Amino acid sequence: MAERDNRRDRRDRDETPEFADRLVAINRVSKTVKGGKRFGFAALVVVGDQKGRVGFGKGKAKEVPEAIRKATEQAKRQMIRVPLKEGRTLHHDIRGHHGAGKVVMRTAPAGTGIIAGGPMRAVFEMLGIQDVVAKSTGSQNPYNMIRATLDGLRQESSPRQVAARRGKKVADILPKRDDAPAAEAAEA
Repeated sequence: MAERDNRRDRRDRDETPEFADRLVAINRVSKTVKGGKRFGFAALVVVGDQKGRVGFGKGKAKEVPEAIRKATEQAKRQMIRVPLKEGRTLHHDIRGHHGAGKVVMRTAPAGTGIIAGGPMRAVFEMLGIQDVVAKSTGSQNPYNMIRATLDGLRQESSPRQVAARRGKKVADILPKRDDAPAAEAAEA
């Protein structure tokens, strides 16, 4: 009995809409058989919690809604966590690539918005990034663009992670601000 309740709780938790999803692409694919053609659909979906977690998935089925459902489930299983600066942008500039797809992502000041095209924009929106400048060079295939974007985002590291890896304090890692000369000028 208790085991059944645990399964029900887990199912209820999975159904809570904590993740937003974005359909990036749908392809109609056909298979030629003896009697003609059989059509199916392939869906590409990006899922994220808009707080630093994102994933993508692919699904294929005879009907579009089933393909989207499969892709969404796969995306939820393959999520990665990305550290964000002030919860709105990247900590540093990044390059990512997958196959012929290459992307460059740059940190941006507040108010810039998401300057990125197509599939990359979907990844940034689901991740919760508000300010970023990104450029895709090479492959325009949405699958490769998303994989290249996620490859770059995996390389993202916060000052806290760098400090822990180097055995230093976060204050030692971050650049010093020159507040002292400004304070002296104000006094004079």
